[in-house]
Amino acid sequence: MSSRSLTDLRGRYQNEDQRRHSVGDNVTPDFLERALQRARETLNGPKPPPPFIPSFEQLRIARGDRDVEINSRLRGPPLPSSLSSEDETEVSKLLKKRGVIAKVARLQVTDADISRLRPGTWLNDEIVNFYGQLILERSEASPRNKGVKNGARFEKDTILNVHYFNSFFYEKLSQEGYEKARLAKWTKKFDIFSKDVAAINFRRRRIESFDSMGVRRQDVFNRLREYVELEHLNKKSKPFDWTGWIDYCPRDTPQQENGYDCGVFACQFLEALSRGMDSPFNFTQKSMTFLRRRMILEIARTELLGGT
Repeated sequence: MSSRSLTDLRGRYQNEDQRRHSVGDNVTPDFLERALQRARETLNGPKPPPPFIPSFEQLRIARGDRDVEINSRLRGPPLPSSLSSEDETEVSKLLKKRGVIAKVARLQVTDADISRLRPGTWLNDEIVNFYGQLILERSEASPRNKGVKNGARFEKDTILNVHYFNSFFYEKLSQEGYEKARLAKWTKKFDIFSKDVAAINFRRRRIESFDSMGVRRQDVFNRLREYVELEHLNKKSKPFDWTGWIDYCPRDTPQQENGYDCGVFACQFLEALSRGMDSPFNFTQKSMTFLRRRMILEIARTELLGGT
């Protein structure tokens, strides 16, 4: 048996429900007619413009413009076309000097070597290895790579912790192999796996090849992977973890337009990578004359000027 109060509630809710679904007193035939008239005017009025849908070509151009902007930021400021007048005078004097031009570690460069930095000439191993040694010594002198000082790392220092193998390393690896060439001894005094970039980019997990002749050298990737694997087994006594690693050969690598600038390109790839600059680089074939003359200064002063 329902209580009186429950009956009252049911009646109240039924009345409210009926009012909720009924047409309000304010809705008149005139109101409806005005609404219909506005709808007719909208339908008969000017049509809105169609939505903009870019074509494939427009998308390609927009994306290309965006990539150019991003790449220009990554490259940094363009290189100058020439040295200062004072530096040009110094270079001219150095090219006339005879005998030993500079020494670093156990390496030296003579006037015969430095003359190879004149335009149109191949670089020899002495120039390339001397330049690589300058890159290595700059890395070792970097505060960032000396660890912690006063409880803080030098994060603003962009010089990476790198190692430079001289130009005979890959030749021995290719012709003799890891064991026969006794390449384990080449890393006896340091841990290659603690480096950021050492021909292999441990920082970004990439086997890298920057070829100024535009050739993707799969044999380079294969041999360097084999080297890393054997070196890790030798030093760590376990297989190397290749998770996430890729072979990296960027399409925007600067290209040479002759058969004699390859050594200059190689040195500049090394120098830029050691500063943490990934491709795209800020030099091209047009930069070679300037870079050759700057390299003469750098070698004579035993100091790298790139990035300054």
